[in-house]
Amino acid sequence: MGKRVALAGFLHETNTFAPSKATLANFEQGGGYLPICRGEEIFERAPGVNLGISGVLAQGAEFGWTMIPTVWCGAIPSAHVEEDAFERISSEIIAGIKAAGPLDGIYLDLHGAMVCDHLDDGEGELISRVRAVVGPKVPIAVSLDLHGNVTSRMVEQADVLVAFRTYPHVDMAETGRRTAIQLEKLMARGRPLAKAFRRLPFLIPIPWQCTSLEPARSIYQRVAALETGDVFSTSFLMGFPASDFEECAPSLLAYGETQAAADKTANEMMELVLANELAFKGQAYDPDEGVQIAMKLAEKATRPVVIADTQDNPGAGGDSDTMGLLRALLRNGAKRAAIGLIADAEAARAAHQAGEGAEISIALGGKSRIPGDSPLEATFRVEKLSNGQLHATGPYYGGTHLNLGPSACLAIDGVRIVVTTHKAQMADQAMYRFVGIEPREQAILVNKSSVHFRADFEPIAEAILVCTAPGPMPLDPATLPWKKLAEGIRLSPGGPEFRRSARSPASQ
Repeated sequence: MGKRVALAGFLHETNTFAPSKATLANFEQGGGYLPICRGEEIFERAPGVNLGISGVLAQGAEFGWTMIPTVWCGAIPSAHVEEDAFERISSEIIAGIKAAGPLDGIYLDLHGAMVCDHLDDGEGELISRVRAVVGPKVPIAVSLDLHGNVTSRMVEQADVLVAFRTYPHVDMAETGRRTAIQLEKLMARGRPLAKAFRRLPFLIPIPWQCTSLEPARSIYQRVAALETGDVFSTSFLMGFPASDFEECAPSLLAYGETQAAADKTANEMMELVLANELAFKGQAYDPDEGVQIAMKLAEKATRPVVIADTQDNPGAGGDSDTMGLLRALLRNGAKRAAIGLIADAEAARAAHQAGEGAEISIALGGKSRIPGDSPLEATFRVEKLSNGQLHATGPYYGGTHLNLGPSACLAIDGVRIVVTTHKAQMADQAMYRFVGIEPREQAILVNKSSVHFRADFEPIAEAILVCTAPGPMPLDPATLPWKKLAEGIRLSPGGPEFRRSARSPASQ
């Protein structure tokens, strides 16, 4: 009989400065993840999707495990997870593990940057509750997002933490597979691995964490190469630089046969990242400058110029409804341009009530009340309607079926707008096509995303520009009004240090 392994997943990336919190309904809907799955539903929905749970299911089957599914869910990044949502989902997971009977191992598919209304370390709390149920001898293996803010409690309570190595995250399922391999090793050896944990002293802006760009590309190649011999697992987590609690920071993990091997590897990784601190930077433009450069490039381009609306990225807590880049497109007379997603349930409802071909005068977007942003009051033509169901087959979503709710393509002055009811990060070409926009035929595409869009759009892009219209996820973490960070951490590469004894630079 195969080893008995319980499976669970609970994913959320928390931007404590974002405008909207994560409710139980958000986890039930999924918002770019699968809708909440319980029990056997996990076996039905998760295989073949780019998620950690999918990789574990495949690898666990190869190992001959008897897998006991409990609950798996995820919600799109936002502000804090509401206490009711955390407690109800955690309770379901714990109840499922208790009901599973004797277990040889536990696999948890987590993010690593969950902050709740009532506690800062969501993952550490959940892992601790699982540990309390199964005792000290049952190994717990956890897969994490590359943006996880790893805490000391997470390291202490879990036997192994394994993180993604790509951003865009095209290796989520692969990371689940790697985690399953470590869990199998732990169950077979019957004793823990040596572990080493290092926390870095600076925050890294989200757009410059991209692993197809330097210095991250070379760093991750070296991190993977260090996983050899007596070193079984290595991870570099660049962290999520918008979670205001003391342990928010990039981190490094090494697991091995001996403490000496783990420490040596962790120290080498830390020296490598520190040596490249000042290289984590790139070029960004204000909205008008970015649109004007895109229009100039588009004059001779045969492929679309793609603009990342990075500061309203719903994958980092934005509500995907700011109007800064749309206004810049209209103000500068851009043609054959498209932007998405604009999450505005009221606008989507008005479009469906009016019907295709109708004109509607509405106040679009701007509902999240971001300083410097407001709704765009204008008359739009309803070009196409959709029920919001689509199959996202690009490398990031990896075959996920999304439900964005009633949606529409609205057109105004040469610009077409993807309007949806639910928000999700614009990271797949299908998210234009489902409302009748062929992305390859556009001169300019504005994507509300920071990096994930690159997985599916880089191959079709003439150029990619990063723009900074008003939004809840500033490109530079140093501009956020921090209160709880660790004393002395640098707020950006080579940037100012955070001091609790004085106001942060953002509030001065």
